[in-house]
Amino acid sequence: MFEAEVEMERRSSFLPLVLMMCLVAAIVGLAAYVLLEVRGKTPLSAQQASAIASAAIAGRSPAIIHFRTGLVKPSEDEKPGDPNYRLLEKAGIVKLAKAAGGSEVVSLTPAGERLLTGLPSFKKEKEADGTILYQAALAQRQLVGIADVTMIGDNSATVEYTWKWVPNPLGEVFDASGSLVKGFNLWDRQTLINKYQVDFYTGNPTKSTIPLVRNGRGWKISAE
Repeated sequence: MFEAEVEMERRSSFLPLVLMMCLVAAIVGLAAYVLLEVRGKTPLSAQQASAIASAAIAGRSPAIIHFRTGLVKPSEDEKPGDPNYRLLEKAGIVKLAKAAGGSEVVSLTPAGERLLTGLPSFKKEKEADGTILYQAALAQRQLVGIADVTMIGDNSATVEYTWKWVPNPLGEVFDASGSLVKGFNLWDRQTLINKYQVDFYTGNPTKSTIPLVRNGRGWKISAE
């Protein structure tokens, strides 16, 4: 009889504890759900937009030039008579000497070699025709700031941001506002801009927009 009473008392004291634990679990679960719901509707912040825009800009390729040294012959891909080689010569990077059939003998100067080899993205390789192909970056893009964040519903947004070019010493040679490029006539300047990566690398920042969509608890660039 005594043991039965003890067991009943133990059960009666255990039941409130179980109920209390269930109540606590329900409260915690509800709080977590509410938190997720709130987070799921929190507007995109400028800080979040800045991180995504910076990553997107960093993932884009830099402005890159290609040119050859040696006996460079005219072809569909290579035109040694175009102003890009004359720009390189004006900058003291190469020397040009005319050859038969519209070809040019292009040689790299010591100053040009020092400049190119000091660039982290510099590459060169020997071609089948005996020329040496050079590749070098001119400038990288850099985020300036977030101009505006426009929410489109709860799960999408449009971010307006500004970015600028950050040129290296070779990029300064190919700057459209620089004295070397300005020394060419209008036709040659247009050719340099349209075909040979000349740009306003030291100009004002450029405005761009990027569409974002909510991705769970974060945001990503919209594929649409």
